[in-house]
Amino acid sequence: MKPSVVNIPAARIVVATYLMLMPVLLKIDLQSIAKRQGTVSMTSSPASRKTTLTNNTIKAHWQIKLLYDGDCPLCLREVNFLQKRDAGRGLVKFVDIADESYSAADNAGIDYETAMGRIHAVLPEGTTLKNVEVFRRVYEILGMGWIYAITKWPIVGPVVDKLYEIWADWRLQLTGRADLKTLVAARQARIDCTSGDRCHLD
Repeated sequence: MKPSVVNIPAARIVVATYLMLMPVLLKIDLQSIAKRQGTVSMTSSPASRKTTLTNNTIKAHWQIKLLYDGDCPLCLREVNFLQKRDAGRGLVKFVDIADESYSAADNAGIDYETAMGRIHAVLPEGTTLKNVEVFRRVYEILGMGWIYAITKWPIVGPVVDKLYEIWADWRLQLTGRADLKTLVAARQARIDCTSGDRCHLD
């Protein structure tokens, strides 16, 4: 049974969800253009998604490193779209934090739990970004800054940031997944088992 979200006003959930889906609604035409540059399955399996993201031909140094949750269906849909827009230029480096090989040391010290709580990105010089600013910067780098341009407005920006925080706080529950504490513990148990330190089978 999926966790209940009755304590969150329905209107807030709707608005927060719309915020996250806004780029999808706005880029229907962009997707048709992207098809000419090759397609990436929106419903690929966990194994194929990693192959898709790692087999991209990198021809230039990345301008931003996007940390995303590869176990989140909505996040993966967005990443697939952005990868198509990147079109092998290597402007955006996609890092799946759900991969057990993910290392905080390689990503400005951002650990799994922190990255799961809020979306993060890292710039080449080591500067970290989080929340809606990540989307703004990624879309600008890929030539689609107009999609998030309105979020720079003095009044709109703070509202959008707050709505994103609501979405981020309830993302796991709304997508039918375990809470963050449980996911972190399960991940650590798998890592310990793989390394041979503490592997306990119930």
